[in-house]
Amino acid sequence: MPETPTSLIRRTPWPDSTSRPLGSPIQPSVVYASPDPDTLDAQYAGTTPGYTYAREGHPNADVLAAKIDGLEGATDGIITGSGMAAVTAALMGVLKAGDHVLGGDQLYGRSLRLMNQDLARFGIATTLADPTDATAFEAAIRPETRMILIEIVSNPTLRVADLPAIAAMARARGILLAVDNTFTTPRGLRPLYHGADIVIHSVTKILAGHSDATLGYVAAKDPTLRRAIYDFAVTTGMTASPFDCWLAERGLFSFELRYDRAEENARALADHLSGLTGVRRVLYPTRPDHPDHNRAVALLGTRGGHMVSFEIEGGRAAANALTRAAPQIAFAPTLGDIGTTLSHPASSSHRGMSEAARAALGITEGFFRVSVGVEDIATLKAEFAAAIAAAAR
Repeated sequence: MPETPTSLIRRTPWPDSTSRPLGSPIQPSVVYASPDPDTLDAQYAGTTPGYTYAREGHPNADVLAAKIDGLEGATDGIITGSGMAAVTAALMGVLKAGDHVLGGDQLYGRSLRLMNQDLARFGIATTLADPTDATAFEAAIRPETRMILIEIVSNPTLRVADLPAIAAMARARGILLAVDNTFTTPRGLRPLYHGADIVIHSVTKILAGHSDATLGYVAAKDPTLRRAIYDFAVTTGMTASPFDCWLAERGLFSFELRYDRAEENARALADHLSGLTGVRRVLYPTRPDHPDHNRAVALLGTRGGHMVSFEIEGGRAAANALTRAAPQIAFAPTLGDIGTTLSHPASSSHRGMSEAARAALGITEGFFRVSVGVEDIATLKAEFAAAIAAAAR
């Protein structure tokens, strides 16, 4: 019986090749070996390129970040383990006890929880205000306000922030402006070119596009800010999975095609929904009946995006009937998938708010948010018509 060679426990060197793989390799290694302490020192000092420990960075995250950097016009973006990790890193990496952050009052549900419940435990004060009303938003600024956090198009009511006015007031007062660009995407608008200091994404959504990778992205104009955000993310272990980064990079290859088709479908679906009996209102930013239509057109042009919201008559029973009558449309608390998904904010993203607080935002039991996919539009129209008819019955 031959003896097992002891060399099996040694790592086999990666094969050399004069050619390169067309597809990005997945690099799951947690650690990277350096030849000596001087080289390791140089790597940590940034004078020699290379990786040390995956929590501090790895090739798949850097490849993905570079692609999103190109979309946003950013440099040295940071990939995190989720979109909320990116939001948290941006706030907690920069703010300190005694600071005040002003947020839009229709942020993503978990962003609202972070603002309303968590930051106060660390001595960071928060206020929420309507970003579509520049006067009210400006009135909420305090002497200790250090940062403003907004979404260009809000979740889930698709209101459009007055970005030019907010950027101007932030710049005049030396306040940092952070923009969560998940809904709008750089295909619709690039916040860093409109006065933002920090841009954030839930890569999980339409950038990755297939509901199989959970990731976030954050980039800052100022390298000092970028370092503070990076250090917080690394210290708190917001590490992104190499496999998820690889999946998201693959998704990005078709991002522009997917986004354009989904946007075209969303525009057509919004028009279709508005003519159906039992639909109280339809929200799509570039429709003439949208409350922020003029601002949307000024900021986004014809790029209304891939999200549509609508409200039906009736309460929870009607909402249940609608979702049950549309089995081919995934009823799921997400957005940005290649296929159409349907979300009910009152039972998912905004369930933590009181009924009165939701009502103030226009979120009723009959309110739905649609992340429109790339299906045949005739199929989508027929499915929604049948579902809304079932709800009306």
